Amino acid sequence: MAFLQHTLSNGLRIIGEFIPHYRSVSVGLWVESGSQYETPKENGISHFIEHMLFKGTTRRTARDIAEEMDAVGGQLNAFTSKECTCFYAKVVDEHLPLAMDVISDLVLHSKLDEDDIAREKGVVIEEINMAEDSPEDLAFELLMLAHYGDQPVSRPILGTVETVSAFTQADIRSYMKRMYCPERSVLALAGKFDWEKVIAQAENLYGEWEKSGVDKPETGTVQVAPTKLTRKKDIEQTHICIGFPSAKIGSKDIYPLALMNSVYGGAMSSRLFQTIREERGMAYTVYSYPNSYTDTGMLAVYAGTSPEHADEVVKLIKEETQNLKENGLTEKEFTQARDQLLASFILGLESTSSRMNSIGRRLLIQGDTRTDDEVVEKIKSITLEEVNEVTRRVLSAPFSVAIVGNGADEVEI
Repeated sequence: MAFLQHTLSNGLRIIGEFIPHYRSVSVGLWVESGSQYETPKENGISHFIEHMLFKGTTRRTARDIAEEMDAVGGQLNAFTSKECTCFYAKVVDEHLPLAMDVISDLVLHSKLDEDDIAREKGVVIEEINMAEDSPEDLAFELLMLAHYGDQPVSRPILGTVETVSAFTQADIRSYMKRMYCPERSVLALAGKFDWEKVIAQAENLYGEWEKSGVDKPETGTVQVAPTKLTRKKDIEQTHICIGFPSAKIGSKDIYPLALMNSVYGGAMSSRLFQTIREERGMAYTVYSYPNSYTDTGMLAVYAGTSPEHADEVVKLIKEETQNLKENGLTEKEFTQARDQLLASFILGLESTSSRMNSIGRRLLIQGDTRTDDEVVEKIKSITLEEVNEVTRRVLSAPFSVAIVGNGADEVEI
């Protein structure tokens, strides 16, 4: 089924997937605001703004916002990634007008009170400290730095204690004026709704939202020489991350890479999981996953193990990587991985939230749409030869390494 689409005169794109047999609807406003588009001094400001917009508007206090949504049993939240921020709600269909009103109020009419800014700095700094206390998160942040060097894509979404502490009300307003604009935003809906009423309300809520007149910052991520970074930390485990250059968003390699990842380390039946955890018992957690952005991509491998097993775990990862690179997937592995990917996609379609996420993110970041049937056909058309060619190419590339733990410096890769 084709999606319903409309564009307001100010450039705000609206996309909807009407599902008549549902009684719920998910709606989200997607904005091209993320750590990729921040200057070094602004690092973390996209995420900080996401927090601040829930602190009260000219019409609603923070308590009002929470109580209005709770009163109708709705869910309201937001998230920030490297390349976008999304404010979203899920409600019973009759309460969609309220959800749309609240989201627009947050984004267009937030007070950004200086006392609230000062208080929220403490909250976000605690969030940064929590990430610092999570060795797995720390290892991944270190891997991004090892893989990309000091480029926007490698900077943490949360920012640093230093950058967050320095944000001012003027900084926030300036960044929002530059990045929060209708021509680089998408309003997405999935579930049961009246399309004509949605368009009329969107026109009423967003019609006066002015264009920024500023071009989107160029990210321009470039490939740098991969390196090894370590971080000594007084913890029980050694956390190992390895990163290979891989497919960016929109690449023809995305689906073959997803199949390869399932066999490599992306599932419980994967080679890394079975060899390192099930057969050897050397790690509780070991997995791989593709990380794709608009201008770059990385296939990451993670393992958390004891210091005495770290070298052996690295050796096993290298052996499985070499074997997969040289011999490729078997026919059985390929078929199973393709069925897993299809099932994962189809099961995800049973949630209005995931459908809204899918169409909103794709239209914002890639500028196009793809129906369920098109995705299913794309997955079914992948061949074993394609997957093995991508596997050889990705796993043959120079890789980056990040290790966090007591003996991080001593692990040989």
